[in-house]
Amino acid sequence: MLGQYVKIDRHPCSRKTTESSGRFLKVSVVHTGYRRRGKGRMSNHFTLKPDALNQSRRGDSSEDFRITPPNVMLDDTSAFMKKECLLFYYPDCEGLAKRIAAVSGGNVELAEISWKRFADGFPNLYVRDAIRIRNRHVAFLASFRDPEVIFEQMSIIYQLPRLFVGSFTLVLPYFPTGTAERVEAEGDVATAFTLARIISNIPLARGGPASVVIFDIHALQERFYFGDQVLPLFESGIPLLRARLRQLEDSANVTIAYPDEGAWKRFHYQFGDYPEVICTKVRDGDKRIVRLKEGDPKGRHVVIVDDLVQSGGTLIECQKLLATQGASHVSAYVTHGVFPNESWKRFMPEGDGGAMQGFRYFWITDSCPNTVIHVTNRDPFEVLSLAEPIAAALQV
Repeated sequence: MLGQYVKIDRHPCSRKTTESSGRFLKVSVVHTGYRRRGKGRMSNHFTLKPDALNQSRRGDSSEDFRITPPNVMLDDTSAFMKKECLLFYYPDCEGLAKRIAAVSGGNVELAEISWKRFADGFPNLYVRDAIRIRNRHVAFLASFRDPEVIFEQMSIIYQLPRLFVGSFTLVLPYFPTGTAERVEAEGDVATAFTLARIISNIPLARGGPASVVIFDIHALQERFYFGDQVLPLFESGIPLLRARLRQLEDSANVTIAYPDEGAWKRFHYQFGDYPEVICTKVRDGDKRIVRLKEGDPKGRHVVIVDDLVQSGGTLIECQKLLATQGASHVSAYVTHGVFPNESWKRFMPEGDGGAMQGFRYFWITDSCPNTVIHVTNRDPFEVLSLAEPIAAALQV
């Protein structure tokens, strides 16, 4: 096995016995993506690193066997398997919807809904071309940016599958109640579970349960909040970040940082080929202070990675810490730039002061459309669009 790539078609989380000694060997595994096994068929393969045996002897072998995104590999999907889709969307999402259609190669067509209100403020909705969508693959691009807009969108989401559509997909890039996912004291309400239950009651389409596409849900256990009536597909914006990092002039000098242990647990398996820095939060009275736990940022372009940002206090404290530890540049990435109360204004570009002054780049996706409007063409922000992964998810 030494020096060779070995393909294993079983789940590799169990321990593997070597043929020569009968000892249990912990192996380091790299996921190679979806590979074809005959026309139109996919196989999820893992390969052992050539130096897996040496690593296990040194005691530093990896036990992380999770599959890296994206889940949908459109390039490996035969043309006859790709489906055409009609995409409805909430008005906030019009820009993203148009980008999805533009990158779909003609397979995603935009459809219209009339969004009006009655005099009492309740929604007055109308699905245009309701007859035309029968037996078609239909999707809805939602934005739950505010509780007051959820009801009118859920009215559409519940209605579309009932119009005799062939299949239905809900695209909800940002799952907004994700940070309220647990109960710490009796009386707390986990609203993430509530929203998941609402989504889980989407009616069946003619082809079966609705698919639900969500990007970087805050807590991984939230995937189990959804009922069996829907099929959740959990995607990530990290592949977009990795592609952008490869374009940097100092791409060879990039180190990935995590603002806390939770972010490390969530994302570190997607950055196994980068040096890493882990920060941690400690309490000092009523304050939470960010401190360096592992890694060396000195002289490096350090990119802080997390799933979302709201007030931004933790990211700013992390940036200051990394700068004082000698980082040459500090950038940040979050999939969801929520930024309530215009908190994006707190993030300054580095300017002549370098890492001590601010951020080299701050990457977000367009999962929160209203944020995109405010930060476009404003340093240090740069928007990485989810259009391509969403278009891929709608075509399979």
